[in-house]
Parts: sequence; C-alpha cells; structure tokens
Amino acid sequence: MISTQFRPSASLHETVREEIMARIRNGTYQPDSLIPSASMLGEEFGVSPITIKRALRDLQSAGALVSVTGKGTYVKKRTRVLRRLDITTPSYEGASIQLHSVSREKITDPAMAVFDPPSDVMFCIRKTIFAENTPFMYDVTYLSSFVGEDIIEEFGNTFVTTALERHGIEMVNTELIIDAAPANGQVEGVFGIPSGYPMLRRFYKYTTTSPTVTVYGVVQAPFDQLACSISIPGHAQQPK
Repeated sequence: MISTQFRPSASLHETVREEIMARIRNGTYQPDSLIPSASMLGEEFGVSPITIKRALRDLQSAGALVSVTGKGTYVKKRTRVLRRLDITTPSYEGASIQLHSVSREKITDPAMAVFDPPSDVMFCIRKTIFAENTPFMYDVTYLSSFVGEDIIEEFGNTFVTTALERHGIEMVNTELIIDAAPANGQVEGVFGIPSGYPMLRRFYKYTTTSPTVTVYGVVQAPFDQLACSISIPGHAQQPK
C-alpha cells in the first residue's frame, strides 16, 4: 500500500505514477524487465485498475515504459549516445545501418523550406543508424534523381555521403537546422516510443562538387537518447 505517501495535492494516479517511476530509478524495476500487472499493482497500492492503467499510460508517453501486446508492460531500456556534431561531416564511427527503403519522393516537410529544396521528385533513402545494436538515429535523405544507379545500390550498406565520395562527389558546404518535434510515423516503431514523444531533429543540406547533386535530409532521435557535442575553434587575438 502507498496510501501513507499520498500528497494532498496529488491525484491517485499521479501518486502511483511517481512511485512506479521511483522504483525504475532506484533499480527495483530493471531495464527490459516485466513490471507487475495492473491488477497486481492495483491490489498492492489499494487503488482501482483504471487508476493503475492511467499511471502506466503516462509513463509510456514519457518513454519510461513500453507495452507489448500479449506479454505485458516492460521498463524501457534507456541508452544515451554521445556523437560529435562535425560541421563538415557527421561522425558515425562504430555505427551500423539498416536500410528501410529507397524510393522516389518529393520533399514535403515545411521545416525544410528554409533550404529552398527543389519541387522535383528526388531519391529518398530511409534508414536507421545503430550503435552497439541499439537504434539511435533515424535518417531520411533526399538527393537528385540524376545520381547513377550504381551509387544508389551502395546506400544499402554505407552512408549517402560516403557513397558519393567514393564516386568523386565531395561535400563542400553544410547547412544545419536543429529543432524538436513530436514523434510520428515510422520513428515510433523504430524506437518503440508512443506517438507524440519528443524528438530531436537535425535537418541538413549538403552542397557538393557536382552541380546536379545536392543532399537534403533529416535525422531524428528521441530527445533522451542522443546528445551531440561540437567544437568550434577560436580566433587568436592579433597583436595591435
């Protein structure tokens, strides 16, 4: 029972939610472990299953728990990846990729309008980037449909910029926009997060040495799973 811990200003489901979260933080409920059922928690806490389910939904929305149909509710394993955000090329050392699809699409995300992307249909490459077998970034890349089929075939086992460089197409300028937005679509399944979960997004535009190839894209990651570092060189003060 947790009735002695109730705060006068807290509702029942808030108190239950805080207690379950406390157990996750102190290790009572370990990452990837199955927590007790709603009926068992209701009996322990002396509240209705409806109250328990409401608390569990809150924790699922916060990314602390994940529900698996037919199995139960698990503590979500949290992996935080630190990556260097290089102004010229991203650092993916030790990472691996899973290709989801290569299709022809137009850029429709309004957040990319600042890059003034073309209205033409472009190659669209969707992939997940892994670190230590854990997904930490979902990448959608667009580039000119003038790119040869031989290069497109390489996108299944390497990064777009790497494949282009192998064919003599170098990146000469990078533009970035970083923002946050609710999760929706395929990223929910990739990271096992609910719709609306806060995501860190990095939009990019790479200008290349080829006048017909410009690369656009967006990398997404749950806000609590990816951190980026950046080093900006200073300018030594010149003597007067």
